[in-house]
Amino acid sequence: MTVSYKELGLVNSKELFAKAVKGGYAIPAYNFNNMEQMQAIIQACVETNSPVILQVSSGARKYANQTLLRYMAQGAVEYAKELGGNIPIVLHLDHGSDFQICKDCIDTGFSSVMIDGSHHSFEENIKLTRQVVEYAHSRENYVTVEGELGVLAGVEDDVVAADHVYTQPEEVEEFVSKTGVDSLAIAVGTSHGAFKFKPGQDPKIRLDILEQIERKIPGFPIVLHGSSSVPQDLVAIINATGGKMADAIGIPEEQLRLAAKSAVCKINIDSDGRLAMTAAIRKVFHDSPGEFDPRKYLGPARDALKELYKLKNINVLGSAGKA
Repeated sequence: MTVSYKELGLVNSKELFAKAVKGGYAIPAYNFNNMEQMQAIIQACVETNSPVILQVSSGARKYANQTLLRYMAQGAVEYAKELGGNIPIVLHLDHGSDFQICKDCIDTGFSSVMIDGSHHSFEENIKLTRQVVEYAHSRENYVTVEGELGVLAGVEDDVVAADHVYTQPEEVEEFVSKTGVDSLAIAVGTSHGAFKFKPGQDPKIRLDILEQIERKIPGFPIVLHGSSSVPQDLVAIINATGGKMADAIGIPEEQLRLAAKSAVCKINIDSDGRLAMTAAIRKVFHDSPGEFDPRKYLGPARDALKELYKLKNINVLGSAGKA
């Protein structure tokens, strides 16, 4: 049975991105796998009056089941209203690897999908992306599509790449024109996972490449993946309570804020959320080794995640007050 995202109370990202580009801020894109993550995301975005993109990775679909995740997203819309918020919510497939997974998500209520053909040749990437775009845009309720050019190093669920390949500015205009995508994920120095850089390195987004891309496709919505800052206070808590996360360093938040003021209208943040939850859970078990009630450790994890995302919306993405 085919389900429209509008039946679930969701929106696509087209209008949100247009407003973000014009307003100099980025929409938060937060991945979720379970109820506590969902609660934290919605609470944070309602309390900051921020639009939000709920992201489901291929790994999340395998872990939590696509049907359950879809209805969790529908529940999130009602939950936001219950909290007194009227925020736009997008349900987005993160890093779709082929046409079939994108089609399945479109047919079951997703309002946005990403087709990641970045590991193919430029020509094959265009062909695959165009196939998804044609299907998504032919729906009665237009589903938005994100494509990708360039390769981010690192590990995120099923996405693994050893080397970073910067997006070539001279390719973006042709790619956007031939595929018809609604937004473009680019590689300008961010990377997947919590272990992005080593101590002593000076992590920076290649704002010069970003500026060149903006000149090629002015006003076109740009997306940044792998944009966690890896807060060192969270790493310290994890390591002090039995964890082993030495040398985990991310992108400085001030770099991300600069990017959000440009044509970057969507920023994916996943690893920071995992760190916040892991730190909170480890602290509970460290302080109360006999604890066995999941509510007693998942509750603090949810609350820590909410506070982190509120700060991201306010200080990094600039999306607070933009719902």
